[in-house]
Amino acid sequence: MNAPTGRRRAIAKALTALLPLAPYADMEKIRADAGAVHMKTLPPSIAVWLATIAHIRHMHTDYEKLLAEEYDRDSARFFVIEQTNTVLTRWRATRLLEDEDEE
Repeated sequence: MNAPTGRRRAIAKALTALLPLAPYADMEKIRADAGAVHMKTLPPSIAVWLATIAHIRHMHTDYEKLLAEEYDRDSARFFVIEQTNTVLTRWRATRLLEDEDEE
């Protein structure tokens, strides 16, 4: 992560607040993704949320499998909302993904 120190601290704080019980390996990947260059214009809390959802979607759901079966991105995302929320709940997230959430 190439983010300035203040931003790294803000990302760490937002990540801890959002996902108090997430496994360390997952948190480190999300932290790195939230600090990526393409996220630098976003507030830390938004960057952490987007990085979290993307990480869970790709690593803990059937999203990749659905894409391989030629579902379009929006359909695949719709079908993994419940799996995503199951992971968020297990990690005691303070927010869940809703059907209307846009990325």
